[in-house]
Formats: sequence, C-alpha cells, structure tokens
Amino acid sequence: MFVVLAQVSCVHAQRQVESAAYNTMLKTLLSHSVPEISADSLSLVTDDVILLDAREQAEYDVSHLEDAIYVGYDHYDSTAVAGIDKDAPIVVYCSIGYRSEKIAERLQSAGYSNVSNLYGGIFEWVNQDGQVVDKTGDTEKVHAFSLSWGIWLNEGEKVYNKDLK
Repeated sequence: MFVVLAQVSCVHAQRQVESAAYNTMLKTLLSHSVPEISADSLSLVTDDVILLDAREQAEYDVSHLEDAIYVGYDHYDSTAVAGIDKDAPIVVYCSIGYRSEKIAERLQSAGYSNVSNLYGGIFEWVNQDGQVVDKTGDTEKVHAFSLSWGIWLNEGEKVYNKDLK
C-alpha cells in the first residue's frame, strides 16, 4: 500500500507547501532530483516508512520526527542505514529539504530504490501541525537553523544555536 500511496504522493508533493513564497524559494533551491513527498501525504503513511534525519546532531537533539534515525549531513553516517532493506520505503528530511535531497541522492546511488525527500522539510511538517519529539517526548521546539532560514518556520517554538546550553 505504501508504494502506491508514495508514488501518488510524490507526484503531487511538488509545490505543496502552505506559503507561496516558501514554495517559490523551494522550487528554485531544490533540484527535484529525487521523488518528493508532501508533509500532509507523509502524515498518512508514517507507520510504514523509515524516516531519516539529515540535519546535524544539535538540530536533531532539539526535535525530530518520531522514530526518525539520525544520519547527519556534514558528518553523514552511512552506517546508520546499513541494516535497512534497500527496497524499504525511506523518507529523508532536514530543515527545508535541501540537505535531505542530497542525502537521498547518496542513498539512491548506494542502491536504495524507494527513497523520497520531505518537500519543505521539518519546517513544513511543523507548519502543517505535524508533531515532533525530543528525548523526553512531544515538544514544540524546532531548531530553526538561522534567522534567515527560520522565517519559513511559522509554527512551533524556534530554537537557534545561541539558545542551546
């Protein structure tokens, strides 16, 4: 069931974020080189998919999608995916979708056949009322990366590196 839903979702995921300005930025920033899934489509299939977080450890520690596996970006850890079936449905995400797109490309090059990028990233997930967690459970906090990128996060509590102790 996921494969069929993912194929439909990926076709329609492009250009499906709530903000027209955010959508315009994403259309130009992303290369759309891997299938994309929208936040609303992902919310329908989260039990059937492996989620990979392609942000840095400090971002992941602030919050992440429930059950997401940290793989990183600058310090990408390929051993984190070593035990995952190469045909398993995988969705990679980061803050907005750029870093996750690059990690999804690496996964495809490594032979993973059912990889998608979360269009709009964790920002759009939270903007559409998706839940995030930290090590203690549900949280409203989201690492907003920087002031310039944080403008795309309209919901949740923004956390920046300067706020981390």
